Order: sequence, then C-alpha cells, then structure tokens
Amino acid sequence: METLRTILSPDFLLRNSVYTSVLIGFACPLVGVFLVLRRLVFMGVALPQISSTGVAVSLSVPVWLGALPPEHAPHSEHIIAFTGSTLFTLSAILVLAFLERRGRGLPEGRLGSAYVVAAALSILLLSKNRYAEAGWLDLLKGEIITVDNFDLAFTAATLALVLAVLGLFQKELLLASFDRAMAITLGKNVVFWDVLLYLLIGLTVSMAVLSVGPLISFGFLLIPALTAHLFARNMRQFTLLASLVGGLVSFVGFWLAYQWDWPIGPTDVVLLGVVYFLSFVIKKSFARASRVQPR
Repeated sequence: METLRTILSPDFLLRNSVYTSVLIGFACPLVGVFLVLRRLVFMGVALPQISSTGVAVSLSVPVWLGALPPEHAPHSEHIIAFTGSTLFTLSAILVLAFLERRGRGLPEGRLGSAYVVAAALSILLLSKNRYAEAGWLDLLKGEIITVDNFDLAFTAATLALVLAVLGLFQKELLLASFDRAMAITLGKNVVFWDVLLYLLIGLTVSMAVLSVGPLISFGFLLIPALTAHLFARNMRQFTLLASLVGGLVSFVGFWLAYQWDWPIGPTDVVLLGVVYFLSFVIKKSFARASRVQPR
C-alpha cells in the first residue's frame, strides 16, 4: 500500500506518466469497440506499427534536410512526430478500407504485409539516423517514464477532442458501423461518418503510439473491447465497460511495474491478457452452469 500512496501523491515524480497511461487506457478502448464492431481486429494490429513508421519518417526527413536540431526543440519534435504519425495512420486506414470495400485481394494478407513492412522500415530509418541515440528510439517505443507537462497537455487535449466527437455523434457512428444498410435507408451519409470515424481512430492511435508505443497501443485498442464484449448486453455497456477495463488495467499495471521494477508497457499488456483470459473462463463457466438443468 505504500507504493500506492506514493503513486497517488501529487508530488510523485512520475505523476505525468501515470496520468498519460490512464488517459490512453480509458480512450483507446472507446475507438477499439468500433474496430471490433467492424470486424477489423487485424487492422488494430497494423495501424500502431504504421503510425510508428510515420513517426520515424517525420523525424528523419527534417534531419536529412538539415532543418531540425532535435536537441534544442523537444516540443517541436513531438508535434512533428504526431503530424507524421497521424498522416500515415489516416492514409493507411483510407487505403485499406477502400481496398476492402472493393473486395480486392485478401484483407489479412494486406494487413500482414503492411505490418511487416512498416516495422522493418521504422527500424531501418532510425537505426541509420545519427540522432537516434538522442531519444528518438525511446519515443518510438513509448517511453512512458519521460512525459513532461507539454506532452501531457497535448495528449489530454487530443483525446478530449476525440471523446467529445464520439459523444456528440455516437448514434450516427454506431449506425454506420453496425447496420450500414439501415443507415443508407435512413438517408445517412455513410461515407462521411466512415471518414470521421477513421479520423478519430487515426488521432487516437497516433497519440497512443507516441505516448506508450505500438505494442501497448494495440493491446489497449482491442483487448478491453474484446473483454467487454463477453459481458455487455448493449452498446452503452459495451463502450463503458471497455473504457473502464482499459483505464483500471493501465493504472494497476503502472502500480505493479513501479512496485516490482518491471517495464510499464509490457506489464499493462500482460495484465490485459490475464483479465481477458479470466473473463473468458468466468463467462464460459456461467454459461455452462446455466445450461445445467436441475433434476
């Protein structure tokens, strides 16, 4: 309990890291439920890695042009990385979604190829960059322990914008995702709502990758949503439960990692996996018990 009191203290040295981790934990599942609804789970794997490639490219190009002294402009570096990450993520979503609508090729093959190429390109770009040692590889991996006030405010503002739009247009986004035929019948512009949803997913993924890295972003995008899907009876329960699972696990994961000196991101993902496994076992146990009829 002493560790918990330390983390909750307003004077805690890593308080910004705690806030950022919890923000990502609450926000990512809210867009992750749409990936689950649209059966785009594999896209949730590829997007964070593509976003990382956007970070690598956006940080490398200014250096190649001699236009960015990274050691003197950490906040400019963060904004540039976010811009490149968002552009790559949105472009990938639109292209992959367009190809899927056209029915060209195998969706799993495209997503797998995009993931592998993006991962290799990210490593290649930064491994040969003379400024990679200055912290860019840590930024790409999502070094949660180094979050300053600017990064926290930037993360909070971006995620607040995403949550506000999701709250205002939740019905339209759900209708376009869950029942497109009905949306078209009702005269809804499904293309507009698709683009808006992709924009929200892109912003969330980009910010999550910059804050916690691609692996942890994928974990928080999908595992809380899959866990909530086991128990939710309606969409309100689905979204709220997914967000609650993500937020609580992010905090508990940080607590455990700080207590035992573990890496924070992998701790969060493993804990999410444990929660999902236990939830699955509990769900199956209750279902089996309900089928047993008394003699």
